[in-house]
Amino acid sequence: MTESLRNSGEYENPYQGDQQYAAAPVNPEWPPPPAYAPKKRRRGPVALLAAVAIVAAAIGGGTAYGIQELTGNDTVASSSTSTTVVPSSQKGTVSGVAKAVSPSIVEISADSNAGSSTGSGVIITSDGEIITNNHVVSGASQIKVTTNDGKSYTAKVVGTDSKKDLALIKLENASGLKTATLGDSAGVGVGDQVVAIGSPEGLTGTVTSGIISALDRDVTVSTDESQGQEQGQGQGQQGGEWPFEFGGREFNGDTGSDTTTYKALQTDASLNPGNSGGALIDMNGNIIGINSAMYSAAGASSAAAAGSVGLGFAIPIDTVKADLATLRAGSTN
Repeated sequence: MTESLRNSGEYENPYQGDQQYAAAPVNPEWPPPPAYAPKKRRRGPVALLAAVAIVAAAIGGGTAYGIQELTGNDTVASSSTSTTVVPSSQKGTVSGVAKAVSPSIVEISADSNAGSSTGSGVIITSDGEIITNNHVVSGASQIKVTTNDGKSYTAKVVGTDSKKDLALIKLENASGLKTATLGDSAGVGVGDQVVAIGSPEGLTGTVTSGIISALDRDVTVSTDESQGQEQGQGQGQQGGEWPFEFGGREFNGDTGSDTTTYKALQTDASLNPGNSGGALIDMNGNIIGINSAMYSAAGASSAAAAGSVGLGFAIPIDTVKADLATLRAGSTN
């Protein structure tokens, strides 16, 4: 026997309208028919876990990409996770990193009473804020910057921090520049592949690659402005490279008495004079360090001087990000 409900919700006698049983009385003691209500679909553990997974995925993906968006000209594209800047079709390739990041790397030419120098820099805002090494622009009376597409700008020093060998300069009358994405150097590990981009010996946009050789190297550099020329003329340094100390030994000349020490990333990516201030990049296209010091075999025998010796150092990008507000405030430390 089946039961049904009318649209009004009244009970309908299943025999009503049947001629055979039309005279049969309905037992008044029958209990009322059960009320049929739509069953609610219960969300079990599987459904809940699926919902949580979807939310987590949305947050993870949204954070990685949303954090890149610029909300203003003075906002740095930064990532606390591993943001993928390189197109997926070229992910993990040196050529992919070079294509994605090279437009954000510049060549810096600085003139001072001590001579002239050539270094590199990283664009961090679309209106021309650029991070570089302090020793590249220290004491400069005139700064010229050339972007990857060949355009030239004049620049002014905004702030310096000789203790960290960092400087912030700003291009004049610049807009619409492609900015780099600052990554997370705390997540870098020994053996990670990296790419270096800069202007060694004035060769703009030179790309080299290698690995992270070591972490937290104590590198000591000079804070003396008179030595602040990457390719100085009349500096008396071997090949004009920036002098530094490591493990109690001096490299590329005398660092002088006024020095500072910082924790550096060590890389075997080929670095040469002019790479200072340029970018050390992970394979997703994030800037993880600012190249700052490199050992040169200049002055040794010609055989020993040939090729890269694979000893380069970079300031971790987390150090740069922590110092950025101070540099923007016009620090001259």
